[in-house]
Amino acid sequence: MELPAPPDFVSLSDRGSVALFLDFDGTLVEIASTPDAIAPPDDLSEALNGLNTRLDGKLALVSGRALVDLVTHLGPLSIARAGSHGADVLAADGSPLGAKPQGLSQAASDDLTSLAKAYDGVTLEHKPHGLALHYRAAPQLGEALMAATNGIAARHGCAVSRGKCVIELLSSDANKGTAVRALLASPPFADAMPVFIGDDVTDDDGFRACADAGGFGIAIGERETSEARYRLASPAALREWLSL
Repeated sequence: MELPAPPDFVSLSDRGSVALFLDFDGTLVEIASTPDAIAPPDDLSEALNGLNTRLDGKLALVSGRALVDLVTHLGPLSIARAGSHGADVLAADGSPLGAKPQGLSQAASDDLTSLAKAYDGVTLEHKPHGLALHYRAAPQLGEALMAATNGIAARHGCAVSRGKCVIELLSSDANKGTAVRALLASPPFADAMPVFIGDDVTDDDGFRACADAGGFGIAIGERETSEARYRLASPAALREWLSL
């Protein structure tokens, strides 16, 4: 479905209080061949802190990455953030919202590790909330990996999340929508119009949560989605829209 460009951000903010929820990979930064190969703009952290000030503290990063991984690429953050697909949520001052994410059982970890070793072109990433299979080097394996991961999840009572050439085995069914709802229930986000911006299928949960609260979603790139209201072409277009 063809989606229009969003209204000018300044004019949108002039209409009333806006709470902004931003995905990271593929949204603020271009996706790279591996998670560690991304190249965030040098001033991105400073720009996000400035945007947070403009929004009176109503800015949050909502990423599939672990929070410690975000800090590795951005440095210390003074904004609200949610990592591990919504399983780990912190207020701007670093205080937790909800329980900390739990890791996978050893048996589930062993099964997914064995699956990753069975295929060339598949790499395994360890996260606090689970494990991620990256197969950007072998995209033809996606359906076979998804079926096998679903089987592991069923055996061990885990959840599964799928993104662009990545499948994650998770210790909980938290998602980006649950993170948005947790933040909207706390100051300073309460009573603001929520806007979620993301590029991947995992961001649809965030789009829905914002729509349910009277806001909307903005998709980045050309992925088909029925959950977003608007679209921007790329991370560069988003940074321009936000004047970052």
